[in-house]
Amino acid sequence: MSDNNFFTTIEKEASAEFEERRSLFIGYAKPIKTADEALEFIKRKKKDHSDAAHNVFAYILDGGRIAKYSDDGEPQGTAGMPVLDTVRKSGADGVCVVVTRYFGGILLGAGGLVRAYSHAAKIALEAANIITYEKYDVFSLSCGYSEYQKYLPILASFGAVTDDTVFEADVNITFAVKHTLSDELYAKLSEISYGKYLPVKNGERFDYR
Repeated sequence: MSDNNFFTTIEKEASAEFEERRSLFIGYAKPIKTADEALEFIKRKKKDHSDAAHNVFAYILDGGRIAKYSDDGEPQGTAGMPVLDTVRKSGADGVCVVVTRYFGGILLGAGGLVRAYSHAAKIALEAANIITYEKYDVFSLSCGYSEYQKYLPILASFGAVTDDTVFEADVNITFAVKHTLSDELYAKLSEISYGKYLPVKNGERFDYR
């Protein structure tokens, strides 16, 4: 997704396979954060399948600004690009896909190869579970016990996620709330405490809820 408040990727490393006219296609998908992670994954799969006819790959990072692919010996445009296009169409970012082909002795033709590699990438991504995370702002808040009791239902009404609560002389809460709601929540807490007990933003993260 292009919205900076959301991040679509895959949940886990996974694989799926199918056979097309005696050729076995095995698609592997892995979430990645850097190009080095992608290259390491590609290297591992090439080692695992050193006896395969082809180990085609594609990866995409940084909102699509980094995108690489390889046909690995297949006719130009019939393998790596279709895999990359399939990843792009899925909307996922931070993803590396490797498609291994064990040749079955029957030529598939250019169109057949495009369809086969696209399908292998698609089922690998599906197995890895495409998932969208939303940006959350992380806050810490120190308040009195009576204010804490007032804040609890408000935090709940905004869908805030409590990460930690420490009960000492005051109550110290660490919580996260969707970025799109954080300004409204801040204003509400400020209103209730008359500006006395205000949350302090500590950072951001992407969560799936």
